[in-house]
Amino acid sequence: MSTVSQRVTEHNLQKLFIKRFLLAASSYLIMLMLVGVAFLGGYFVGTAETVIGGGALVLLSQGVLGGVFFTRRNLRFADPSLTEAQIWLGIAWQTWLLYHLDNARGPFMMIYVVPLMFGLFHLPRAVFLRCAALVFLSFIGLAVYEAGEGRLHDMGLVAIQAAVLFIVLFWLCLYANYVQASRQRMRQRRFALQAHQDTLRGMMRQLEDLVATDELTGLFNRRHFLRLASRELQALRPGQTHGLALIDLDHFKRINDVHGHAAGDAVLQGFAQVAAACLREGDVLARYGGEEFVLLMLDSDAERLTLCCERLRLAFAATPPAEGGVTTLSLCAGMTLLGPDDQLDDALHRADKALYRAKRAGRNRCVAAWECVDA
Repeated sequence: MSTVSQRVTEHNLQKLFIKRFLLAASSYLIMLMLVGVAFLGGYFVGTAETVIGGGALVLLSQGVLGGVFFTRRNLRFADPSLTEAQIWLGIAWQTWLLYHLDNARGPFMMIYVVPLMFGLFHLPRAVFLRCAALVFLSFIGLAVYEAGEGRLHDMGLVAIQAAVLFIVLFWLCLYANYVQASRQRMRQRRFALQAHQDTLRGMMRQLEDLVATDELTGLFNRRHFLRLASRELQALRPGQTHGLALIDLDHFKRINDVHGHAAGDAVLQGFAQVAAACLREGDVLARYGGEEFVLLMLDSDAERLTLCCERLRLAFAATPPAEGGVTTLSLCAGMTLLGPDDQLDDALHRADKALYRAKRAGRNRCVAAWECVDA
């Protein structure tokens, strides 16, 4: 993954973490309002100072967590969402609340499992089970503590509450296990689909290469060259020119007739190798047909195009003898320039006329269209 993509992903994840935190913080605010209602109704066992102190601690804890998220310090932890830590904090707050509600804790019992809902789709199974066990043990510990203080007046009611809480937690654990298994299957299917897509993309690239490439020389074919050249011509800026050259291997028919087609194929392949060493990266060379090739030299002028074609001509002439006894190799080239207002067909026609002049002048030479203006 590129650095830019990684930053975008981290930014989006951080936004998700902050949204989840704000959702949890809003739940605390709702709970504080319910505590106020319980206190005013006389169901809260404690003083106003207890309510205010507990509410202040809740707000302080959420303020600290908010600071951690908004300053991105959460990204330093193994779990940047801090889900388990927030669940533990919610369990502690709910246990404190149940302790002060005494006989009115029944309606608030189900809120005990609300913190677990934040980890239902996110926490691993083992961590979710640990949090569920903490909820149950916190309630049991509260009952034991109250029994030690002599505040536990209805043991049967507590037993029923504990049983109901256990059933709810057990059901949640089963559901969490189902959710995690479903997510794992979906993740595996997504990975499998991604692998299939990568394979298909690779096959498509191979097919595109086969369609665009000349099988013998490995160069682009005529159709693909025309598509590339048209695109580059449309992208030309005012004052910018490309070089265009038609290249023909001299006496190639004689090579095939005298030395055989295998020798002719070797000459074509040898030319492709020589051209690869002479051209710049980004220049486009294609097999135009038979022994004829076409060169598009990007962002070039007359001098650079001429030097390139001459370098290619001399390098090809100095090529070691090909198989089949071919000892003398040469080429001729017809050159022209492509401007922003040019038509590709017109430019190819100019290069073809220059190539014809090179052949008439004795071959083994490069002729420029701008030097051969008809009277």
